[in-house]
Amino acid sequence: MTNNVNRANIRIMAKKQNEHQPRFVRQLTLSEFDALFPDEEACRTYLLLRRWPAGPHCTRCNNDHVYESTARPWHWQCMKCGPKPRSPYRFALTTGTIFEESKKPLIMWFKVLHLMVTSKKGISALQIHRMLGTGSYQTAWYMCMRLRAGMKDPEFRQLMGIVEVDETFVGGKNSNRHWKDRKKGTGGPASGKITVVGAIARKGNVVCKIVERTDTESLTGFVREVTKAHATLVITDEWRGYDAISVYNREHQFVRHTAGEYVRGNIHTQSIESFWSLLKRGVIGTYHHVSKKYLPLYLNEFQFRFNNRNEADIFGKAIGGC
Repeated sequence: MTNNVNRANIRIMAKKQNEHQPRFVRQLTLSEFDALFPDEEACRTYLLLRRWPAGPHCTRCNNDHVYESTARPWHWQCMKCGPKPRSPYRFALTTGTIFEESKKPLIMWFKVLHLMVTSKKGISALQIHRMLGTGSYQTAWYMCMRLRAGMKDPEFRQLMGIVEVDETFVGGKNSNRHWKDRKKGTGGPASGKITVVGAIARKGNVVCKIVERTDTESLTGFVREVTKAHATLVITDEWRGYDAISVYNREHQFVRHTAGEYVRGNIHTQSIESFWSLLKRGVIGTYHHVSKKYLPLYLNEFQFRFNNRNEADIFGKAIGGC
């Protein structure tokens, strides 16, 4: 009887332990990618089904009564919104997408996207140029930037439940700069670094953006924008810029990092700090340098990969947003 009880306890403990283990999601391998997209025709068919599951629609007026062009494959005509009577509006499969007017074949775009979404900390344009032979580094960089722009979530939903909010600073060490370029501050604009604020729902999605200041107005405005009122516990550190969060119908708790406190029950900011670790490891180890002008596009990429970490068809979801 005792042995049976022990075995039952062991099974229960093993089950609880497995529930807390990271979930591994199998994604498309390189061999599977080559089998799925052997040529340009297969890529266009896949894009068609992803973009218009119910059939082609006019990119201008969303009319579904369009006519396929017999002279030009993968082109359609819409009589409803033509410039003149009986003069149709003509559009292609790639019209209105990031692939529009590109001289590179669609299969190369697909390969670049596949490498980007399956690399946990990203892949540099130079590495893509070396692997795929894009013609020049500038071409590879341009393709990566266009794809990052397509990863922005247009259907953002406000975060609920327990939400952690924190800010981080992206940029090189002050000690590594030339003495003429060194700043007196230790973080933020005063140190020449870029300030990024982020919020993450426990076991949920993350959202982040660049902010110019870390004052109360900027940080509280971000919290109000990304979280839902009356249904959110916002957890931060003790920075005074978060003091007014509770005024806007959000319960607010914080941990005192300066006093050595990092966890108090379920009050901590370790989830958002884990995302910052992924972001900074990617910037330092993969991209090495990211300018303020293009950092929002890199944030799109890291947010997309993180928010779709449990999505088996992450490549298909990325294509759907392009």
